[in-house]
Amino acid sequence: MNRILKTLALSVLALALAGCEARTDQTDGGGVLLSITDFNELPINVSVNASNELAQIGQITVQNVAKDPSGTTSTLMNVEIQSYEVTYERLDSGTRVPPKLVEYVFGIAPVNGTFTLDNGPFMRAEQFTRDPLFTLGETGIDSETGSRSIRLRVGIRFFGHTLSGKAVDSATGYFTLDVVP
Repeated sequence: MNRILKTLALSVLALALAGCEARTDQTDGGGVLLSITDFNELPINVSVNASNELAQIGQITVQNVAKDPSGTTSTLMNVEIQSYEVTYERLDSGTRVPPKLVEYVFGIAPVNGTFTLDNGPFMRAEQFTRDPLFTLGETGIDSETGSRSIRLRVGIRFFGHTLSGKAVDSATGYFTLDVVP
């Protein structure tokens, strides 16, 4: 019985250690970091009724930075950009937010280079046709706050993987937006 318990304990320990190593592999960015370095032509407000169900940012630049700037780099550290996610947070007294947006894109951010996304949508029909933006467009007033505008903190985060297969994502970049009727 004692031998069985020892074997079982060692098996559990081995699985736990293997799980830790697998987790490290998943979060290792392959020696690089993605960083949103520039937003050009950021809107300060968007009209729900004049948007034609699409709101875009003129240009977003994402930089691929080697974690060890003095170390050796290779093309395996290039990042294939796969998607970006847009989230919304209320900056006024309201609590309802548009649903998050996930956009699939393709591009390469070379190691120590940049990827530029032109006219990337940050709101589509799904955001404009659901509350709270839909009600604001229909009535001219946010039903939750009674205001004629909704102030949002918009967050954008990019996802990709190195050519060697390591998952990489950027920190979230934010801007403030007023949505009006």
